[in-house]
Amino acid sequence: MMAGIARTYLPAGFTVEALTAETGVSMIVNPQELAASVPGVVTMGLSAAASADGIIVGAFGDPGLEQLRQNLVIPVTGICEASMLEASIGARRFAIATVTPLLVESFAEKAKNLGLSHLYAGTRLTEGDPIALAQDPERLHAALLDATRKCFDEDRAEAVIIGGGPLGQAAMRLQQELSAPVIAPIRSAVIRLLGEMAEI
Repeated sequence: MMAGIARTYLPAGFTVEALTAETGVSMIVNPQELAASVPGVVTMGLSAAASADGIIVGAFGDPGLEQLRQNLVIPVTGICEASMLEASIGARRFAIATVTPLLVESFAEKAKNLGLSHLYAGTRLTEGDPIALAQDPERLHAALLDATRKCFDEDRAEAVIIGGGPLGQAAMRLQQELSAPVIAPIRSAVIRLLGEMAEI
C-alpha cells in the first residue's frame, strides 16, 4: 500500500521497490517495537543500496535512519522527518494526528532533534486499539478527521501531519477533504528524496 502511494508521486522513469521486514510486528505501536525494528531496517537498507538511487524509511519513527545515512552515500530520508520539515515550511506551527499513544514522546524528540520544538504544537490521538483502527478504513478516517480538526481548532496548528505509514490512504483522503494543510508523510518523503537525488 505504501509503495503504491509513493508511486503516485513519482515522475516517469522512477520505480519503487518495497521491502518489508521478515520479522517483527506489522505496525509499530510502542518504543520497544521501534527500537527492535532498527537492525532489520538497517540490514534491508544496506542491501537495497546496491541497486537503489535513494531510500525511504517507511515507518513513522524513522528507525535506522541515522545509521543508514552514516553508512551510505545515496540519499536516505524518513517519513517522519520529511513530514515535519514540510509541515514547518515558512515557520508554520504544526501538529500530528495519529493512532499510537505510546510513541508520542518519540515524536517530540524528533521535533527537538530537527530544531523544530518551537513550532511543534503536539499530538492528537484517536481512541481505541491502533492496529484494529488501522484495519477499518472508515473508522480510521472518522477518528483521524476528528483528531485533525482538533489540531487546527484547539491547538492552533497551521499544518497537521497524519502520523504513520499505514495511515497513508487516510492521509490522502483528508488532504482532499480539508482546505487547511494536511501533510501526508509518504508524499513528503518522496518529494524530499527526489530533491536530494537531483542535487547529487
